[in-house]
Amino acid sequence: MTMDRNASKEGQPVPSATFKTRVRDDSVGGDNPFRWQDLTTEELFAGKRVVVFSLPGAFTPTCSNEQCPAYERYFDDFAAAGVDEVVCIAVNDAFVMHQWKQKLGVQRIRFVPDGSGHFTRAMGMMVNKDHLGFGERSWRYSMVVDDGVIRAFFEEPGRNDEGTDEDPYEVSDPETVLRWLTTHPRG
Repeated sequence: MTMDRNASKEGQPVPSATFKTRVRDDSVGGDNPFRWQDLTTEELFAGKRVVVFSLPGAFTPTCSNEQCPAYERYFDDFAAAGVDEVVCIAVNDAFVMHQWKQKLGVQRIRFVPDGSGHFTRAMGMMVNKDHLGFGERSWRYSMVVDDGVIRAFFEEPGRNDEGTDEDPYEVSDPETVLRWLTTHPRG
């Protein structure tokens, strides 16, 4: 399932995708005790209220200095509002996402790698960031997903493939999502 870039996403199911993740497994041994494990959107979202935020890339300034730390700071507020999990999705591989999470010291947000961009593309949120040497990346957005259905969607203005954006961070912030959650309790 692919969503139209211009269609309202609210009320639609998240697209089906499989994320290639790495999970710690001490039975692997050695210096890198991790193994590959597929994570489907069905496993990620089924039966839960999940806040997702997606961003252009790991280790980039706004994502590292503002967005991820803010979502980590507000984690308890999200939990109090009935959110089961807060998830960061980026078009980066599992190794980069792991190292970025370690560098940031984030403990409570789940980092999910969309290395090939299948989920981001199916969401209709893939943009060309060649002007920065990034290639294809996610446009910045956040959403509230209840049991696999998008209930609220917050897309930054100015989405384009020409590189004319200023990388806005105005409406996908945790404060905006929390305001929506306070007026839309789970149920």
